[in-house]
Amino acid sequence: GRLPARVVAFRAEVERDLYRLGVPVKTRHNEVAPCQFELAPTFETANVASDHQMLVMETMRRVAPRHNFVCLLHEKPFAGINGSGKHVNWSLATDTGSNLLDPRDDTHTNMIFLCTLAAVIRAVDLHADLLRASVAHASNDHRLGANEAPPAIMSIFLGDMLSDIVNQLESGGAKSTMKGTNLDLGATSLPQIPRHTGDRNRTSPFAFTGNKFEFRAVGSSQAVAWPTTVLNTIVADSLSFLCVQLEKAIGKNAGDEAKVRGAVRGVLQKIIKQHKRVIFNGDGYDKSWHDEARKRGLPNHRESVAALSTLSDKKNADLFSAFKVLSKVELESREHVFLEKYCKQVLIEGETAMLMARTLILPAAIRYQTEQAENISVTEAADIDTSKSREALESFSALVDSLRDAVEALEKAVDHHDADVHTHAAHVRDKVRGAMNDLREVVDQLEERIPADLWPMPTYREMLTIK
Repeated sequence: GRLPARVVAFRAEVERDLYRLGVPVKTRHNEVAPCQFELAPTFETANVASDHQMLVMETMRRVAPRHNFVCLLHEKPFAGINGSGKHVNWSLATDTGSNLLDPRDDTHTNMIFLCTLAAVIRAVDLHADLLRASVAHASNDHRLGANEAPPAIMSIFLGDMLSDIVNQLESGGAKSTMKGTNLDLGATSLPQIPRHTGDRNRTSPFAFTGNKFEFRAVGSSQAVAWPTTVLNTIVADSLSFLCVQLEKAIGKNAGDEAKVRGAVRGVLQKIIKQHKRVIFNGDGYDKSWHDEARKRGLPNHRESVAALSTLSDKKNADLFSAFKVLSKVELESREHVFLEKYCKQVLIEGETAMLMARTLILPAAIRYQTEQAENISVTEAADIDTSKSREALESFSALVDSLRDAVEALEKAVDHHDADVHTHAAHVRDKVRGAMNDLREVVDQLEERIPADLWPMPTYREMLTIK
């Protein structure tokens, strides 16, 4: 659909500023949620792209006020509607520019691609916990596993063609490549449009899309450097493993192409059999997948504290040390910092919620409560029945009392502290967030009952529909 004129003006200025900074961007379209729009930088090498996406976030925030907007990068700024995320499109290329994840036409004969694909499958299966931890932070918890974001279960979507080839490899060797069909648009007057055999599965956290993988679980406010570092490291580990296995299998037959291909098929078959459990092409939102993933033994860390607590496990510490990415101490320090950031972010949100409730919402509720009481008093003086008005006042007064109780409960939860960051993070997750949700429920009910002229903030309707 057409973008609102103000949005187009904002986006044009953002793009001009980014071009001046050397950031190549494209894509202008509406997204699912109201007032939600997408921007996509073009492909670059990972370190440059990481810097550029930081500039993109900063530029959008800086330009937005010029057009009377506020740019929200929070993963779930509004309850009940879609949140926002980042898609890290990731592939591997040689120093001469050859993409190792380009399947080409006869994919079943492309041994370099098949080896790289097998390495990625093994990496995601062995290090699903690490991949999940790389996107773990407070605001992304509102999004992962919800009804529009990828689930917290790390799985791989391959599409029909690659799934067919993987099944052939598991059976002993790939002998054919599935060809795409045409989209049935229901009208003979329209041209035939080819359907890509990969199609698109929006429910998968890690999907193959043509000549790359798309890591969809990254948060919209998050820097892509850390998830990309994790992805590079786990795939490097699998490529290293693959090389060792191939060297053993090929032995002294490196000059015999037939024997080399036979050795490669044997290694790939073994890897696929061991790690195919991570491949899932179905609906990631379906509860049956959560049950199936549990049977397959795939981890499902629904929230960040549990995910981050796996970061410095021995398996992960050994991995980063082996490839000289991070020492054990450096990895533990990152886990500590991530957990501390989680605590501070949620506590800031909790204290902000208390401040808003006390200084904005409660005074407005008391004013309306007073108006209702005065109305009843005046009406009764005119000898008119006020039984319904009294019921309404009593109901509203109970909500005001509930608001006071919710604020007090949140204050008590926020004031609790633990010296150990893991214990404190667990308290913030279990107590502070619960108290915030309780407060939120009461405030939502009050918003529906307090008159517009007394309500001190923009309503949901106004924030989501005014463009």
